[in-house]
Amino acid sequence: MSAVEAAIGLTKAALDTPALIVDREAMGVNIARLVQTCRANGVNWRPHVKGQKTPEIALEEIAAGAIGVTCAKLGEAEVMAEAGIHDLLIANQIVGSAKIARLIELCGHADPIVAIDDLANAAELAAAATARDRRLRVVIEVDIGMRRAGVMPGAPVVALANAIAAHPALAFVGVMGWESHATTIVPAAAKRDAVAAAIGLLTGSADICRDAGHNVTMVSCGGTGTFPYCAEQPGVTEIQAGGGIFGDVHYRTHHHVDFVPALTLMATVTSRPTPTRIIVDAGRKALSSDAAMPRPLGLGPVADLRLSAEHATIELAAAADRPRIGDRLEFAVGYSDTTVHLHDEMFGVRNGRVDAVWTIAGRGRLR
Repeated sequence: MSAVEAAIGLTKAALDTPALIVDREAMGVNIARLVQTCRANGVNWRPHVKGQKTPEIALEEIAAGAIGVTCAKLGEAEVMAEAGIHDLLIANQIVGSAKIARLIELCGHADPIVAIDDLANAAELAAAATARDRRLRVVIEVDIGMRRAGVMPGAPVVALANAIAAHPALAFVGVMGWESHATTIVPAAAKRDAVAAAIGLLTGSADICRDAGHNVTMVSCGGTGTFPYCAEQPGVTEIQAGGGIFGDVHYRTHHHVDFVPALTLMATVTSRPTPTRIIVDAGRKALSSDAAMPRPLGLGPVADLRLSAEHATIELAAAADRPRIGDRLEFAVGYSDTTVHLHDEMFGVRNGRVDAVWTIAGRGRLR
């Protein structure tokens, strides 16, 4: 039995550190909320897995009611397909002969959907699919305010749909967009209005594609930062909100969503050089700080928190004799998307004890 497998049954405080921990009961509450909100609004849930990269969690989401998953990268989609998940949206453009060959290979044992926003890319995908006698589902990515990838709403979407329809190896199934510019808006009423306006551009583009004779069955959008407003919009068929299952500091603080915190990191106090200073064995290689700083739990007021490569340095606002060297200190994760990928495994905990150890199989799958 490996040291990781031997963790089953341990209290979370007994884990070797740094240890990435998910509270399965809290995560279950978040999953149930996402599923129930989607059902109440008559839309499907296709959770994004870029932040959790773990097939076991994705399978839990599907068991709860998700129709499939959304992936950021082809490598993630391959990992999910290996786990038996076949309905895969790759919410990105797949470009270049090496990746396209892998995508068409994936079509042999899964049913991926890939985003397109360029006619030449569509032709390249069609040629590769034709050569292997396969049919590839595609969605058109529409820029509804993010100003990243995507064609502009309206006529450009129809023009690209018409061009895709000329390729028998491609099956045009709909449109996709991400209203990310609305995530940080306050108050809530203003966010709701911004989400409605952005998604209206997407559903309007879907409608004119239908008017042009295209069979649009998929209108995909939405993230944790725009939940639940994205699920409420007429014409949407599915939302991609995925990060909410962990309820991290970034989503709760900057995107103003109230999912239950479920993802933490356990560290060990390795030094107490002064009565106000605490040093632990987890730094930037275990905890991301790019979108939000992690938060130490169970301490008094903290004056300062700094991360170096292998250490966190905490300065307390007042002197304290605890925690002591060797004590465990738990952190709420700042941003799950850029913390999970730093770890090889994740420890699932119920009632304070480890009952699952999951390999983060999508770690490093950036191609």
